[in-house]
Amino acid sequence: MENNFNVTKTEDGKSVAIVSYITIIGWLIAYFGMHKDKRTELGSFHLRQTLLLYIVAFILQIVQRIILSIAPSGFIFTIFSILSLVIFILWIIGLIGAIQGTKREIPLIGQRAQSMFPNI
Repeated sequence: MENNFNVTKTEDGKSVAIVSYITIIGWLIAYFGMHKDKRTELGSFHLRQTLLLYIVAFILQIVQRIILSIAPSGFIFTIFSILSLVIFILWIIGLIGAIQGTKREIPLIGQRAQSMFPNI
């Protein structure tokens, strides 16, 4: 794997990191519009984190809709509400790291994100 990082543009990396946390549209803008030509290590790190976070949240929503359409239950809805809250807390933790300009992995998924998407 070759590193094409521009280490002199820390502010560019921080901007990419922050924008990547603003919905999947923000991720796409951060990746294609801001990061593709001006790669930074910080930007790549947070793009990987948010990509896996968005994938997990998307899968959770699909599973929730399927299960609740088959067997609507207040208990099942509560479980999925708690899982959604956990996703939101992980998103906040990642966003705080991006704002601070640090490469702090999101708990539970951060290490996996770094190994799953090494080319970002």
